[in-house]
Amino acid sequence: MTLIGQIDKILFEEEGFFIGVLKTGEKISGTYFETQIVNIVGSAITLKGDWDEHKKYGKSFKFNSLKVNQNELFFFLTKIIKGFTKKLSAELIEKFGAEELVNILDNNIQKLLEVHGIKEKRLKKIQDSWKKFHSMRRLGEFLSPYDVSAVLLTTIATAMKDELEPCRKIQENPYILTSINSIGFKRADELALKMGIEKENEGRISSAMDYVLLNYCEQQGNSCVAKEILFAELDTLLSFSDKHYLYEAALIERVAEHTIVIMKNERVSPARLYDAEKFLNDTFKSRALLDNGGFVKNLDSFLAKSVFQLGEQQKEAVALINQGASLLFLVGYAGTGKSTTSKTILNLLNTRYHEKEIMTCALSGIASQRIAETTGYESATIQSLLVKYEKADSFPFSVLLIDEASMINSSLFARLMAKVSKTAIVIIVGDDAQLPPIGAGNVLSDSLTLEIAPIVKLTKIYRQSEEQAIALIANEIRTGIVPEYKKQYEDFEFIDVSINNYYALKNQLSQEELKNLREENSQAIIIEIIHKVIESIDEARTRLKNKEIKKYLNYFQVITPMKGGVLGSNNLNQVLQEYFNPNPKKCVKKGEFEFRLMDKVVHTKNENMPSWSGEGFKIAEVSTQKRIFNGMGGLLFKIDEDDEQVFVFYPNEDIVVRYEYEELKSHLMLSYALTIHKVQGMEYNIVVIPMSFTHFIMHNTKLIYTAITRAKHKCILIGEGNAFESACRKFEITRRDTVLLEINL
Repeated sequence: MTLIGQIDKILFEEEGFFIGVLKTGEKISGTYFETQIVNIVGSAITLKGDWDEHKKYGKSFKFNSLKVNQNELFFFLTKIIKGFTKKLSAELIEKFGAEELVNILDNNIQKLLEVHGIKEKRLKKIQDSWKKFHSMRRLGEFLSPYDVSAVLLTTIATAMKDELEPCRKIQENPYILTSINSIGFKRADELALKMGIEKENEGRISSAMDYVLLNYCEQQGNSCVAKEILFAELDTLLSFSDKHYLYEAALIERVAEHTIVIMKNERVSPARLYDAEKFLNDTFKSRALLDNGGFVKNLDSFLAKSVFQLGEQQKEAVALINQGASLLFLVGYAGTGKSTTSKTILNLLNTRYHEKEIMTCALSGIASQRIAETTGYESATIQSLLVKYEKADSFPFSVLLIDEASMINSSLFARLMAKVSKTAIVIIVGDDAQLPPIGAGNVLSDSLTLEIAPIVKLTKIYRQSEEQAIALIANEIRTGIVPEYKKQYEDFEFIDVSINNYYALKNQLSQEELKNLREENSQAIIIEIIHKVIESIDEARTRLKNKEIKKYLNYFQVITPMKGGVLGSNNLNQVLQEYFNPNPKKCVKKGEFEFRLMDKVVHTKNENMPSWSGEGFKIAEVSTQKRIFNGMGGLLFKIDEDDEQVFVFYPNEDIVVRYEYEELKSHLMLSYALTIHKVQGMEYNIVVIPMSFTHFIMHNTKLIYTAITRAKHKCILIGEGNAFESACRKFEITRRDTVLLEINL
């Protein structure tokens, strides 16, 4: 059935699917991917489909194709291809004709430089957008018989816009789609089976094996897996029950290709993870045998001249380095003096090595800055060191101190250690009570378990006053003790927002009533969070007004265990945005989220992006591609509505990064509220943490310990006392299957 009309307004829109109303009053619904839905409001269209009854919106015409009734090329140039105005589009079509203009855009785009008003910058934008548009059109035609959703099609087209023949490549091997972010094995497999791939196809088995290994290792934190677990997971994924011979054949092939390693006890590891942890194992052991020759004859005399009064555990760490240790694991809990000990060790090493030969580093920019401030020695992020010395055989340092080591996964740790000079002294500092690293491996914890090198563990807590309790409370939680959390402290506050008689009500109320009660309590917690925001917002805005961006970003932070739900970071970000940034001069709306000028944001992917140094952006230097890492926090300070771009300044790294509008949802998120996993290694003046049984599944000692120790001056917990007490008693045993443990135990 065909319906012709003009779109009057949009009632609902999400990820390409929309429900709209025509000028004649008929409702229409369906998916349209070739431009943002707002672009076709007011357009005359021809629809093909059938009438349908929608639960909420009533009778609507459910279309399976939508065609805009105007010069098709003019429509796409003005609505989809960036860089074309209506005036320019009309002039070009008139000058070249539609067919020749398409030919120029496809094969000789430089010819457009002859046209008045088109310069190199504009041409580049036109070229990139045209390439993506054509890719999407071709892919749309190719994939439409397989019921591919608009969202999936857009994802594929964007990722493969630089491929010469994307359709052919997908047809030859649909599983290449698993390399695209957000497209896992299951979505690629669904498409492959529709395209006729046999269930026992070797490529399918091999791709499924990669998926299981990736999930078990990178996502769950392991670096190896028992073969029986691997095969059981493959059975579940592929719906097989007696096909282990297929897995064995695929495994033998992968071992022969050196992409998978089989260890003793029938454990399987991706080769890159095996190589990384085997290298770390050998490197740590060999460095542990090196003798640095010592530094001062009388250590007591050296320490007596120091401004710091060290405890016995701290002195032991300094003594080990002075006795010749070339590798030391310095592990300490919150408030035990890791920074003081680190500075003293570096001062000792400074008696032989010049300051320029001493480098400190950490995973996050804030942690790097903190170790520089507390030790007085130069510091950098691990990633920036690796980029800076990418072409060098090794770092030009005689001493390297690695801070926040519990956060570093196996692959990154191996890359870092591979660049350290063989004669350099390495001090690895960390806190194994914190959450384990994101990604495969658990290097710090494993090294302590295996006693792979000299270790000093700092456990004595140093408090400046009885009123300062963050370190004490955190360490009691670490050991499973419920602290005296309702007492009055200078730096810690618990605001009780509990449900009265909850356990009795739990047995009396229906599931729906209980759900509503929990929702009401969550809203009450949010109200208390807002009270704390209001108390702090003037000070935060003063920092922003004075252009103290770093201080503004690190001043006030809400931290929560999960993304979803009323008290999850997604909802809290939208609530807090209305207080921190209520009346922006400009904004960009992406689905249910809105990015506003002067928003706090965090980058969410490890990816190369067009970037400048802070000074380079000011003087309009040409951008360069730099690696921007997941977790970097910044300020969205510029929105270019004409070019559809936003710019974010990351003060810890002194980098400005450019984002296209279409990249916002995939690369950025608001950061007024962040998950606890996201803030590992970070530090904020004031931290607010909601505590609710709705997050019970995530609550444990490691999580709460990590959250509380992110606070520098004040930690405020708001919520249910019973939920907090339960979390304090729930030990999280971080047991990961790792190559390091496997080759040593």
